Amino acid sequence: MKTPLNSIIQKNSFKKAKCAKGFTLLEVMLSMAVFAIAGVALLSTANTNIINLNSFEERIIASWVASNQLVEAKLSNQWPPENNEKGSSEISGQVWHWQQQALKTADDNLRQITVEVRIAEADEKSIASLVTFVTRKN
Repeated sequence: MKTPLNSIIQKNSFKKAKCAKGFTLLEVMLSMAVFAIAGVALLSTANTNIINLNSFEERIIASWVASNQLVEAKLSNQWPPENNEKGSSEISGQVWHWQQQALKTADDNLRQITVEVRIAEADEKSIASLVTFVTRKN
């Protein structure tokens, strides 16, 4: 025999079971929007990292080119070192243009050499610039 209390409990448990079956459309759309925003932020961060990696690679290789030119200037027997010398080097499948400037110092036996490296010879701003000092060999 069914008591009124039993029928109320059965109706309430049926309603709870029916409500607990899944998510509403609003909940699903909201979660999709959250994941979409997170995905866009992740792609933007990845893109920025790739751009920075390419820039970092350019600066590293340009500093190698400048370092190579400074070593050549130090090993050269020419005194004073040639001023405003220009040239190009190929490293990593890319042509790098460099310019060497030799400046006088207070000591006549010492010169400051600066090497600037660019990708295009007409570029105003250099990618890398290194400085060293050379002395007259006796």
